[in-house]
Amino acid sequence: MIENPELQCIYTLAQEILVAARTAPKAKGKDDIVTGIIEHDEQETLARFMEGMADERGEQFAFFKRDAVNIRDADAVLLIGLKNAGIAGLNCGACGYEKCEDMLKAQKVKTDFQGPQCSLKYLDLGIALGCAVARAKDLCLDNRIFYSAGTAAIRAQMIKADIAMAIPLSIKGKNIFFDRKWP
Repeated sequence: MIENPELQCIYTLAQEILVAARTAPKAKGKDDIVTGIIEHDEQETLARFMEGMADERGEQFAFFKRDAVNIRDADAVLLIGLKNAGIAGLNCGACGYEKCEDMLKAQKVKTDFQGPQCSLKYLDLGIALGCAVARAKDLCLDNRIFYSAGTAAIRAQMIKADIAMAIPLSIKGKNIFFDRKWP
Protein backbone atom coordinates (compact mmCIF):
# COMPACT_ATOMS: atom_id res chain seq x y z
CA MET A 1 0.00 0.00 0.00
CA ILE A 2 1.15 3.52 -0.78
CA GLU A 3 0.28 5.75 2.15
CA ASN A 4 -0.82 9.34 1.48
CA PRO A 5 -0.16 9.17 -2.27
CA GLU A 6 -1.91 12.45 -3.04
CA LEU A 7 1.31 14.47 -3.13
CA GLN A 8 2.65 12.39 -6.03
CA CYS A 9 0.36 14.28 -8.43
CA ILE A 10 1.11 17.86 -7.32
CA TYR A 11 3.23 18.81 -10.35
CA THR A 12 0.73 17.28 -12.78
CA LEU A 13 -2.04 19.30 -11.12
CA ALA A 14 0.18 22.40 -11.14
CA GLN A 15 0.63 22.01 -14.89
CA GLU A 16 -3.13 21.64 -15.30
CA ILE A 17 -3.63 24.88 -13.38
CA LEU A 18 -1.17 26.65 -15.67
CA VAL A 19 -3.17 25.39 -18.65
CA ALA A 20 -6.13 27.33 -17.23
CA ALA A 21 -3.96 30.47 -17.03
CA ARG A 22 -2.61 30.00 -20.55
CA THR A 23 -6.02 29.47 -22.15
CA ALA A 24 -7.69 32.34 -20.27
CA PRO A 25 -9.12 35.01 -22.58
CA LYS A 26 -6.63 37.71 -23.63
CA ALA A 27 -7.25 41.19 -25.08
CA LYS A 28 -7.32 40.97 -28.85
CA GLY A 29 -6.09 37.36 -28.55
CA LYS A 30 -2.44 38.35 -27.93
CA ASP A 31 -0.77 36.25 -25.24
CA ASP A 32 1.95 37.98 -23.19
CA ILE A 33 1.62 35.65 -20.18
CA VAL A 34 4.66 33.78 -18.85
CA THR A 35 4.37 30.89 -16.41
CA GLY A 36 6.57 28.68 -14.31
CA ILE A 37 6.69 26.19 -11.49
CA ILE A 38 9.20 26.69 -8.69
CA GLU A 39 10.77 23.33 -8.00
CA HIS A 40 10.61 22.16 -4.40
CA ASP A 41 14.32 22.70 -3.77
CA GLU A 42 14.01 26.30 -5.06
CA GLN A 43 11.30 27.24 -2.57
CA GLU A 44 13.88 27.84 0.17
CA THR A 45 15.79 30.24 -2.10
CA LEU A 46 12.58 32.15 -2.87
CA ALA A 47 11.68 32.31 0.84
CA ARG A 48 15.13 33.71 1.67
CA PHE A 49 14.78 36.39 -1.00
CA MET A 50 11.42 37.34 0.51
CA GLU A 51 12.91 37.60 4.00
CA GLY A 52 15.78 39.71 2.69
CA MET A 53 13.34 42.07 0.99
CA ALA A 54 11.39 42.38 4.25
CA ASP A 55 14.58 43.29 6.11
CA GLU A 56 15.53 45.86 3.45
CA ARG A 57 12.13 47.52 3.40
CA GLY A 58 11.26 47.60 7.05
CA GLU A 59 8.23 46.94 9.19
CA GLN A 60 5.65 47.75 6.53
CA PHE A 61 6.89 44.72 4.57
CA ALA A 62 6.96 42.26 7.48
CA PHE A 63 4.24 40.32 5.63
CA PHE A 64 6.98 39.12 3.25
CA LYS A 65 8.37 37.06 6.16
CA ARG A 66 4.93 35.68 6.99
CA ASP A 67 4.46 34.74 3.34
CA ALA A 68 7.94 33.15 3.20
CA VAL A 69 6.76 30.61 5.79
CA ASN A 70 3.91 29.66 3.44
CA ILE A 71 6.30 29.35 0.50
CA ARG A 72 8.46 26.93 2.51
CA ASP A 73 5.40 24.92 3.58
CA ALA A 74 3.75 24.84 0.13
CA ASP A 75 3.72 21.64 -1.86
CA ALA A 76 4.29 23.57 -5.11
CA VAL A 77 4.60 27.22 -6.14
CA LEU A 78 3.38 28.58 -9.47
CA LEU A 79 4.47 31.84 -11.09
CA ILE A 80 2.33 33.77 -13.55
CA GLY A 81 3.43 37.08 -15.04
CA LEU A 82 3.64 39.40 -18.03
CA LYS A 83 6.76 39.90 -20.14
CA ASN A 84 7.23 42.44 -22.92
CA ALA A 85 3.49 43.01 -22.96
CA GLY A 86 2.39 44.81 -26.04
CA ILE A 87 -0.56 47.13 -26.33
CA ALA A 88 -4.18 46.57 -27.18
CA GLY A 89 -3.99 49.55 -29.54
CA LEU A 90 -7.33 50.99 -28.46
CA ASN A 91 -6.13 54.38 -27.17
CA CYS A 92 -8.48 53.82 -24.21
CA GLY A 93 -6.48 55.98 -21.77
CA ALA A 94 -6.68 53.47 -18.89
CA CYS A 95 -2.87 53.52 -18.58
CA GLY A 96 -2.92 57.26 -18.01
CA TYR A 97 -1.83 58.23 -21.49
CA GLU A 98 -4.03 59.59 -24.25
CA LYS A 99 -2.58 57.27 -26.87
CA CYS A 100 -0.94 53.86 -26.73
CA GLU A 101 2.07 55.32 -28.53
CA ASP A 102 2.54 57.83 -25.68
CA MET A 103 2.59 55.02 -23.10
CA LEU A 104 5.14 53.09 -25.18
CA LYS A 105 7.40 56.16 -25.37
CA ALA A 106 7.12 56.83 -21.63
CA GLN A 107 10.14 56.27 -19.42
CA LYS A 108 9.83 52.79 -17.92
CA VAL A 109 10.33 52.55 -14.18
CA LYS A 110 11.48 49.41 -12.42
CA THR A 111 10.82 48.96 -8.76
CA ASP A 112 9.15 45.67 -7.86
CA PHE A 113 7.66 45.61 -11.33
CA GLN A 114 8.37 47.39 -14.60
CA GLY A 115 5.83 49.79 -16.05
CA PRO A 116 3.87 51.45 -17.33
CA GLN A 117 2.17 48.65 -19.19
CA CYS A 118 -1.06 48.52 -21.16
CA SER A 119 -3.90 48.33 -18.64
CA LEU A 120 -5.66 45.72 -20.73
CA LYS A 121 -2.56 43.52 -20.36
CA TYR A 122 -2.84 43.91 -16.58
CA LEU A 123 -6.43 42.74 -16.94
CA ASP A 124 -5.18 39.77 -18.96
CA LEU A 125 -2.87 38.89 -16.07
CA GLY A 126 -5.71 39.22 -13.57
CA ILE A 127 -7.97 36.98 -15.64
CA ALA A 128 -5.18 34.39 -16.01
CA LEU A 129 -4.62 34.44 -12.24
CA GLY A 130 -8.34 34.12 -11.60
CA CYS A 131 -8.63 31.18 -13.97
CA ALA A 132 -5.63 29.52 -12.32
CA VAL A 133 -6.92 29.80 -8.75
CA ALA A 134 -10.40 28.74 -9.85
CA ARG A 135 -8.89 25.60 -11.38
CA ALA A 136 -6.86 25.01 -8.21
CA LYS A 137 -10.07 25.28 -6.19
CA ASP A 138 -11.81 22.85 -8.55
CA LEU A 139 -8.93 20.41 -7.92
CA CYS A 140 -9.36 20.89 -4.12
CA LEU A 141 -5.90 22.48 -3.76
CA ASP A 142 -5.53 25.19 -1.16
CA ASN A 143 -3.96 28.27 -2.71
CA ARG A 144 -3.42 32.00 -2.44
CA ILE A 145 -2.08 34.72 -4.76
CA PHE A 146 1.12 36.33 -3.40
CA TYR A 147 2.45 39.68 -4.59
CA SER A 148 5.37 39.20 -2.18
CA ALA A 149 6.60 35.94 -3.70
CA GLY A 150 5.98 37.19 -7.23
CA THR A 151 8.20 40.22 -6.85
CA ALA A 152 10.84 38.17 -5.01
CA ALA A 153 10.81 35.62 -7.85
CA ILE A 154 11.55 38.41 -10.33
CA ARG A 155 14.38 39.70 -8.15
CA ALA A 156 15.77 36.17 -7.77
CA GLN A 157 15.57 35.78 -11.56
CA MET A 158 13.30 32.76 -11.23
CA ILE A 159 10.93 34.21 -13.83
CA LYS A 160 11.63 36.60 -16.66
CA ALA A 161 8.67 38.93 -16.29
CA ASP A 162 7.91 42.61 -15.91
CA ILE A 163 5.25 41.80 -13.31
CA ALA A 164 4.52 38.45 -11.67
CA MET A 165 2.45 36.88 -8.94
CA ALA A 166 3.02 33.57 -7.19
CA ILE A 167 0.41 30.98 -6.32
CA PRO A 168 1.55 28.52 -3.65
CA LEU A 169 -0.40 25.25 -3.57
CA SER A 170 -1.02 23.02 -0.59
CA ILE A 171 -2.41 19.52 -0.07
CA LYS A 172 -2.75 19.24 3.69
CA GLY A 173 -5.49 18.39 6.15
CA LYS A 174 -5.85 22.10 6.99
CA ASN A 175 -5.48 25.13 4.74
CA ILE A 176 -2.08 26.65 5.59
CA PHE A 177 -3.12 29.98 4.06
CA PHE A 178 -6.26 30.41 6.18
CA ASP A 179 -5.11 31.48 9.65
CA ARG A 180 -2.27 33.74 8.62
CA LYS A 181 -1.86 36.79 10.83
CA TRP A 182 -1.08 40.26 9.58
CA PRO A 183 2.26 41.25 11.16
